[in-house]
Amino acid sequence: MRVRILGSAAGGGLPQWNCRCPNCSGVRAGSPEISARTQSSLAITADGVRWFLLNVSPDIRQQIQATPELTPAGGGGRATAIAGCVLTDAELDHMSGLLLIREGCSFPVVSTPLVREWLTEHFPVAPVLSHFAPRPWIDLPLDEPTELPAGADGVPSGLRLRAFEVGRDVPRFVVGTEAADAVGSVIGLDITDVARGARLVYAPGLPVVNDALRTAVEGADALLMDGTFWSDDEPRTTGITDITAREMGHLPVDGDGGSLDWIGGLPVRHRVYVHINNTNPMLNDSSPQRRRVDAAGVRVGADGDVFDL
Repeated sequence: MRVRILGSAAGGGLPQWNCRCPNCSGVRAGSPEISARTQSSLAITADGVRWFLLNVSPDIRQQIQATPELTPAGGGGRATAIAGCVLTDAELDHMSGLLLIREGCSFPVVSTPLVREWLTEHFPVAPVLSHFAPRPWIDLPLDEPTELPAGADGVPSGLRLRAFEVGRDVPRFVVGTEAADAVGSVIGLDITDVARGARLVYAPGLPVVNDALRTAVEGADALLMDGTFWSDDEPRTTGITDITAREMGHLPVDGDGGSLDWIGGLPVRHRVYVHINNTNPMLNDSSPQRRRVDAAGVRVGADGDVFDL
C-alpha cells in the first residue's frame, strides 16, 4: 500500500486567509523555517493505479495538480485515477472538496450512515452532486471489515477497511442533534492491503485515545493521527476562540494526557501527525516543540509525504 499525504493542515490551511499568527506571517514572509500547507487529506492505493481519497478538502484541485499519479497519462476525454472517496466525518475541511470534483466522474463516496444523512439533509452535498454525475454513496458500518469497491472494470481495489468510533461531535451546520447521540460522526479507519497484509490507521480528528484506537494500532505499520493543537489552551492564547482544544474535539499534542507521550511509545514504524492547525508551533522546523516531536521519533507530516507499507 502506498500512502500519500495530499494535505497536512487543519481547516483553513497554512497560511490561513485571515490569520496573522507567527506561522502564517512566517510563510507569507518566505521564512525557510516554515512551509505552506493545504488542508487535510490522504490518497492511498494498493496497485498504484486506483487511488482512494481519505477525506476531500477544499484544496483538492491544487492537491490533484501536485500529484501526477491522480491524473492518468493519455489524450482525449476525461480521466482520473481516483476510484473513490472515504469520509471520516462531515466537517467542511474534510468533505467540501467533493463539490470541486463533480464533473463527469462517478466514483463512489463512502461514509457512515450518519455522515451521509447530514450531507443529504443539512448540507446537501449528495443531492447537489447527483445533478452532475451518478454518485453511489456507500454506507460504512462501524467495526465491520468492508472492502473498498472495485473499479468500473471490475478489478478489486485490494483494500479493506474497518471504521471505528473515536468520538462524537456535531458540525456547526447540523441542528437538532446532540453530540451524545451522534453515533458514527467521528471515526478512525483501519485499512489493510489485502495482498500484503500492510496496515494503515488514520484518525485525523481525535478527542481522546480510546480503547478502539489502542486496539487498531496493534500490529499496524503506520499511524497518521490528529496533531491539530500543541497545547490545550492554544485556541485561547492565539485568539482563535474562547474554548480549549479538547472542547473543540482535538486531543492536544503536549500536556497532561497529550498524544505525544502515547504515540511516541508505540512500536509502529511510521508515526505521523496530520491535520495540524496553522497556529501549532511544531510546524516551525526550528521550534523547541518540533525538536521534541522529532526526538520522540514522530514525524510532523507535510504535503507530498509518501509512505510505502
